[in-house]
Amino acid sequence: MQTSFPAARLADPHVREANDILRTCVHCGYCLATCPTYLLLGDELDSPRGRIYLAKDMLEKDRPATADDVKHIDRCLTCLACMTTCPSGVDYAHLVDRARVHIENTYRRPWFDRVLRHILATVVPNPTLFRTALLFGQFGRPFRRLLSGRLGAMAAMAPKHLPPPSATDRPQVFPARGPRRRRVALLPVCAQRVLRPETNEATIRLLTGLGVDVVLAKGSGCCGAIVHHMGWEDRSRAAARANVAAWMREIDGDGLDAVVFNASGCGVSVKDYGHLLSDDPEWAASAARIAAMATDVSQLLIDLELRPKAIEPVRTVAYHPACSMQHGLGLRTQSKELLSRAGFRVVEPAEAHICCGSAGSYSILQPALAGALRERKVANLEALKPDIIATGNIGCIQHLGPETSVPVVHTVELLDWAMGGPRPAAMADVPERPGPGVTVPAGTV
Repeated sequence: MQTSFPAARLADPHVREANDILRTCVHCGYCLATCPTYLLLGDELDSPRGRIYLAKDMLEKDRPATADDVKHIDRCLTCLACMTTCPSGVDYAHLVDRARVHIENTYRRPWFDRVLRHILATVVPNPTLFRTALLFGQFGRPFRRLLSGRLGAMAAMAPKHLPPPSATDRPQVFPARGPRRRRVALLPVCAQRVLRPETNEATIRLLTGLGVDVVLAKGSGCCGAIVHHMGWEDRSRAAARANVAAWMREIDGDGLDAVVFNASGCGVSVKDYGHLLSDDPEWAASAARIAAMATDVSQLLIDLELRPKAIEPVRTVAYHPACSMQHGLGLRTQSKELLSRAGFRVVEPAEAHICCGSAGSYSILQPALAGALRERKVANLEALKPDIIATGNIGCIQHLGPETSVPVVHTVELLDWAMGGPRPAAMADVPERPGPGVTVPAGTV
């Protein structure tokens, strides 16, 4: 793609990066086939190629964003399927990030949009506020079908039952059981701590059982993804600095072998800290170090050669590869391999590369599109007639769970169960069958 940025504009390193990204695009259109919003809407401007043109026009001319620009950029899920597909290696993620920053700097959103975004950005990353909001939200949950649009999406976000706070919520160290093999920091994942604390609990049991010290570092918290995708660069950088500082203190203390995450959406953000803080002399080196150390729990479990006990009888697990996992992190086989080792029969749905519509706050900010993608994903998953749906991202779990009768469970909860841990809470309503490591007597069903 030809560009004509003025020389003065190219003095800005962010503009220069955008220019370099734009010039790698060859207009081939391969990205259209894997873009969820283009699949639904059929509008070129709701495809990666169309959004690239919009970003180019805004950034090249340094013109304020229009309502039409905002509409189409906001509709992007940042699922990154286009980057997996692109034969030219266009860095769409960082280009759309720059377009969102430009929008927030040049466009004044309608008042309700501004208020809603501030509420989400303030409440969700704060576990205390989030828990309080969900408790109040439970009063509105019965009326969610009567509410339309974003209000209905917010009401649906409140779960039927909110688990109590977990003992894993505070900074501490969970020592390895047996000889220590590694020492890692676990990203606490702000929303997950409130909605699904059992995921962190299962992660800690698995890792400590494999000889890993698990550290919940003081000062670590929200990864910054929610504000980053809103174009609030200063706040996302502040979140990154807070986490980098917390983990560097651990490195300088008793040391760390890795920073582990069990929410792939958050993991993509942490893996990008090196880029996010690359122009900050005080933080660039530490951020790059942390980003290089960051790893999804599935990859760590593969490295530690986890060998769960076989599940008897075999249960069918439909594996939903979160976009952040398969496209953002490039991890496509690790979770399936671990589940297969545990004796599950692992199947993957049609259109596995297409987003379920969760995408962080997207399901609230764009409820119609998110709902349409969820219906499509649930239909493809249920067509497999699975006993369980597994995935590695809290957003997908919360988005898909209420719309299917099949329990949606985090991969580590199933692996923990196979290692002798508790039956996943999401399977409470599923009839009991012989579980992990239980031999089925001859002649029984």
